[in-house]
Amino acid sequence: MRQLPEADRDAIHIAQDPKFARWLEQITATGGCAHPVHLSGSTTILSATTGEVLRRYDTRDEPGERLLIRCRNRRATVCAPCSRLHAGDTFHLVRAGLIGGKNVPDTVRQRPRLFVTLTAPSFGAVHRAGDSRCHPRRDRGACEHGRPLGCGTVHYPADFLVGQPLCADCYDYPAHVLWHAYAGKLWDRFVIGIRRQLATTAGVVQSRLPEHARLSFARVAEYQKRAAVHVHAVIRLDGPAGPTDDPPAWGTVDRLTDAVQAAVSRVMVRTPHTPAIGELALRWGTQIDTRPLHATGPDDDAVAAYVAKYVTKGASETGAGTDYRITTWSDIGAAHVTNHVRALMRTCWRLGGLPEYELLRLRSWTHTLGYRGHILTKSRAYSTTYAALRAERAELMGPGTVPDAVTDRHWLYVGSGHTPGAALIAAGVADDLALLRETAREERSVLPREADR
Repeated sequence: MRQLPEADRDAIHIAQDPKFARWLEQITATGGCAHPVHLSGSTTILSATTGEVLRRYDTRDEPGERLLIRCRNRRATVCAPCSRLHAGDTFHLVRAGLIGGKNVPDTVRQRPRLFVTLTAPSFGAVHRAGDSRCHPRRDRGACEHGRPLGCGTVHYPADFLVGQPLCADCYDYPAHVLWHAYAGKLWDRFVIGIRRQLATTAGVVQSRLPEHARLSFARVAEYQKRAAVHVHAVIRLDGPAGPTDDPPAWGTVDRLTDAVQAAVSRVMVRTPHTPAIGELALRWGTQIDTRPLHATGPDDDAVAAYVAKYVTKGASETGAGTDYRITTWSDIGAAHVTNHVRALMRTCWRLGGLPEYELLRLRSWTHTLGYRGHILTKSRAYSTTYAALRAERAELMGPGTVPDAVTDRHWLYVGSGHTPGAALIAAGVADDLALLRETAREERSVLPREADR
């Protein structure tokens, strides 16, 4: 008789457990999380006046004496259910800063707002996709390494050559890695540059700009095909009190656009000097897009969805690095990446061994090709926070707080992940929940609106 695979045998064993129904409730509560965190402990809620126990929860009554909670990983390649939840939170976070909601007034839709895209500079010619030839050249010359300077092929977006250098020896890998390492500082100086330009054109002393206007933003980093990060950002101009306050009369979309374009052209970060590389002057690329967002247009939801989509992408999904840290030189050789990305990783590792770049911790960020920033960052006053969204969801899904009570908590981390059979069941739960969401979305789309009835 043919023996069942290990995962199937384990799933049958789990299903035969007397507490399987409760275990399945926990799995469903995590949304079918692929790598749940296992906790052991208790929470007791006591009356502050009488000491009476009002509510008590203890994992000793749970299957395996543990509680499973979401891993909350944003990467779809690591945990698809949690990444969908993170994408939803990101959508509402960005959308609230565009049209209001989540304690943000809807008047923000009338403010000067831009959707800005900033790119990395060129570090060398790469193959590109499009309807025309890649790098057409009339002369058939070669670089100093003997490789053609042009490419007459029409590449489709899925072509594995797209984003790869025409000549890897000509490509400036150190500049690429260091640009990633300083991209966060470049962004900070860019924001400062916008504020300075606004103050200058408005005739306001720069140090007193916060008394007149406040710059709010949310930005997301995305890897391009050439494995270089570029930035999408929503930038909004408010009054000094933030979202609840209108900007001054001089705070127009045109003035904000001019300030952004001026700041991009002026911002620069210099790297420490090294004997091998020298000192580099790092700037934004020349491909810049500043698109005004109109109060009456359909752009807001599309922008929020666009930003949310890229937040959930891991490095391995975009082909630019890995979703796990590189700890040894041999890990780079074993990584499932292109030769171009592998060269960036090795450059990152080598530069990380130089004392001049010690503070950059490049070896710790080899898996992201030196990029050290968060995928999504926002200014304090832009909109709500992930923590607030999670707290709101927890309040809707579970019992609320008890007034005039004291909470006593004792919790320990006892593990994470699934056994093979549990992973199989959790994946089925996640698929079922995804199908339910899709069905509900389709039903909402076909229901007649109240105004049409």
